[in-house]
Amino acid sequence: MLKSPERATNMTDSTAVDIHKIREILPHRYPFLLVDRVVDFTLGKTLTAIKNVTINEPFFQGHFPDRPVFPGVLILEAMAQASAILASHSAEVGEDQKIIFLFAGVDRARFKRPVEPGDQLVIDVEQTHYKARVWKYATRASVDGRLAASAEVMFTYRTY
Repeated sequence: MLKSPERATNMTDSTAVDIHKIREILPHRYPFLLVDRVVDFTLGKTLTAIKNVTINEPFFQGHFPDRPVFPGVLILEAMAQASAILASHSAEVGEDQKIIFLFAGVDRARFKRPVEPGDQLVIDVEQTHYKARVWKYATRASVDGRLAASAEVMFTYRTY
């Protein structure tokens, strides 16, 4: 359940976005909201976001109890959520319409190193393609400057 992006955020190039504005853009809530802050972006081009990984995440009870590792699928989801934030500012919707972004695909996903509690996941997103309400992004997630994962993600949206 997204509000119209223009009404929701009033974002301009190279401005940080706090959790309050992120919650206006993304419908996800705890424990599935996986972007804590946007630290930089250029509309229609790039975005950098962070996810602070803490031992208090509920999935660490079972993944894995003796050696907690942030699940790879959740790294992908964090990259997808960051991409949706960037896409939200390009969506053409009417003032009275609400939109929801839908994950349309993932290609070339690779995992290079584990992400553990205490890590800060830095997510870089670059728009590579847009056509007919479908965006494609090259994404990278790193910890301390070292690549943890990368993927190409695709998005579309629906109005309701």
